[in-house]
Amino acid sequence: MSVAALAHPRMRAWPKVARDSLRLALWSAYEIAEATGGVASGDFQCSGVEMDSRDVRPGDLFVALKGEAMDGHRFIDKAFAAGAAAAIVDRPIDWPHVLVEDTTAALHALAAAARTRGEATRIAVTGSVGKTGVKEAIFSALDRASRGQAHRSVRSYNNHVGVPLSVARMSPRARYGVFEMGMNHAGEIAPLADHVQPDVAVITTIAPAHIENLGSLEAIADEKAQIFTGLKPGGAAIIPADSDQFERLKAHAEAAGAEVFSFGRADHARVRLLDAIPAANGGASLVTAQIDDTRLCYSVAEPGEHWIANSLAVMACIYAVGGDLGAAGIALGEMGGLKGRGARHAIAAAGGRALLIDESYNANPASMRATLTQLGQTPASRRIAVLGAMGELGEFSTRFHEALLEPIEEGQVDYAVLVGDAMEPLVRKMGTAHANGLGNPPAFAHCAGPAEAIAALEEFGLNAGDAILVKGSNAVGLGRLVDHFVSRS
Repeated sequence: MSVAALAHPRMRAWPKVARDSLRLALWSAYEIAEATGGVASGDFQCSGVEMDSRDVRPGDLFVALKGEAMDGHRFIDKAFAAGAAAAIVDRPIDWPHVLVEDTTAALHALAAAARTRGEATRIAVTGSVGKTGVKEAIFSALDRASRGQAHRSVRSYNNHVGVPLSVARMSPRARYGVFEMGMNHAGEIAPLADHVQPDVAVITTIAPAHIENLGSLEAIADEKAQIFTGLKPGGAAIIPADSDQFERLKAHAEAAGAEVFSFGRADHARVRLLDAIPAANGGASLVTAQIDDTRLCYSVAEPGEHWIANSLAVMACIYAVGGDLGAAGIALGEMGGLKGRGARHAIAAAGGRALLIDESYNANPASMRATLTQLGQTPASRRIAVLGAMGELGEFSTRFHEALLEPIEEGQVDYAVLVGDAMEPLVRKMGTAHANGLGNPPAFAHCAGPAEAIAALEEFGLNAGDAILVKGSNAVGLGRLVDHFVSRS
């Protein structure tokens, strides 16, 4: 007797939808060739798309990209040794492949095909601070509500290669796609928005990240607002109501024909914070917000004022796509910190355990202030801050590094480890304050790199009950310090 015959009548009568007829494989040889204008060497199917041979998993399509200093064709054998099913190449190889003229153009074409072959509602997220966390929270909310039918860009795949790669990985079965977009220079956001062509575009905040290249906060706002140029007709723009650049962002959104969903504490915010009660132990916050005529109450697992604002952006996005606000509340209440972006670790210390807060992936003046404020609200016997230099500040570097003294003092830091040459202005200012008896700056050490910072922390000694914040631009390499203390625990 067949399985179908044994099935309950209601199961046999389960309604079918168009998505059920779609193949489970992500890409077939025919689909890749049709999308890219290439020639397939034979028939095959692929379950994923990858551009780095070190990350290839069995069944992946390996795209042999060519850059100024690197040619992916050199790693073809490694990709297939790792289990690649096929490759996109610009020269014939002995493995299954699709032959194209330009592999980068082929990746873009594959992304365009992925975008048009499905019916996923697409969301693009950018901002000076918080875009990765907000992207993850939006994904978590939509994935929960759609029972696993949401897609997102992984890690920080948010540049001219990462965005089309992330779109090319989206299954035609996906109901939602959430994509992060970053930039360092003017003119970079618009092409990314064109790859995604989102239904909803989110800007988390505007802060002096990359101000070295852009020159002013107004220029940063103008560049971030280019995300609206890719919006589908009738799309939604999610923008921070409390930002000094609100009117500028709103003008860009309205010029693109977007419906504006502003979020924040301001009276004019469409998604407006009514109340936020942080937990006594520095943990989750209880948030009450108003969205049009709907009032919400939910918890946010990630601590800090910045995450209260992030949660409003998430709720605005879910509301804009007609999603499940209850599922979004649950997702925000369950989210843990991401590696390098708020992950918390209990590490070995004299007499027991200390708390290490890993914010080692990125840093700018706004995020430094926010995390130091949160450190000051975290219950601890001593508060220690390991701060790496902030990058891409240009002529503003001295001023912004010196200005860290105030949030360090307000964060009640007992000991600071300052890492990198760009920290020298802050070192001088802290030393002067000590000499003149001004303020109450903490004891500190100035280190050239992560190895010296590790030695400085070990010499200082970690005790049970300490809270250690590790934050800096990724180029400083403080992730090595985090790995050192976490791995020994």
